[in-house]
Amino acid sequence: MKRAALILVPYLWLLALFLVPFIIVFKISLSDLALSIPPYNPQLDLSGGWESIKAFFGALDFENFIWLTSDDLYWKAYISSLRIAVVSTVLTLLVGYPIAYAMARAEQSWRPTLLMLIILPFWTSFLIRVYSWMGILSQEGYLNQFLLGIGVINDPLTILNTQIAVYIGIVYTYLPFMILPIYASLDRMDVSLLEAAEDLGCSRMSAFWLVTMPLSRPGIIAGSFLVFIPVMGEFVIPSLLGGSGTLMIGKVLWEEFFSNRDWPVASAVAVILLLVLIIPIILFQRNEQRQRDAEG
Repeated sequence: MKRAALILVPYLWLLALFLVPFIIVFKISLSDLALSIPPYNPQLDLSGGWESIKAFFGALDFENFIWLTSDDLYWKAYISSLRIAVVSTVLTLLVGYPIAYAMARAEQSWRPTLLMLIILPFWTSFLIRVYSWMGILSQEGYLNQFLLGIGVINDPLTILNTQIAVYIGIVYTYLPFMILPIYASLDRMDVSLLEAAEDLGCSRMSAFWLVTMPLSRPGIIAGSFLVFIPVMGEFVIPSLLGGSGTLMIGKVLWEEFFSNRDWPVASAVAVILLLVLIIPIILFQRNEQRQRDAEG
């Protein structure tokens, strides 16, 4: 009973905060657009009882999902979001791994201070931190003033309202989500394994690739998921730093919900986005489970 109760808690959490909202959004995605508040006409009315449910499944259609295939805006937004999320995850990993490695190899007395410095940006509002990059990256911003002052450039660079600014904002914002899992993996690693590898003839670089990197793999995977998943649906950073030229599915969702007020189509976009994120995670977890079973 204690084991069942312990397992029941996270399942109830997922049921209340994931499955139920997903069902509601999926129900709206199968509805028809209507000029009302909320702006949709539900096809499923549970107050009508079993007859209403049978009528719903009898007339079930996926017109909103079919509509997404008729306009190339949506699949271009998905592809653009996927590309930006993948590139941002790789850039965040390239920046975050050396920081996490240096933190794990620092003196024990310095590690709490370094951790605090990584977490410190979370004490400031996310929106304020993104807004600050607008002042840094604009043509009259601090970055251009600095580069002009030291003579690196002769004319101000155009960085704001480009995808470069989006990548800078994403890497800066989500860097702690990459550093902390990798640091946790490296901090638990037995340093004597590196000494044993070097005693067996490995150079430091070989020992790093053969010992440190495989042992830090769980942290890399966890950090990559923590960055990739929210970046796929990111809205604030592309809107403020990327301008109108940056196409991401989060911006499309915002436009459908609040500008076009087409809740059924917006819900269909959200359902597909959720499936795009969940299916790879489920396949990855199953593959990891098979590997653990094979090793066991």
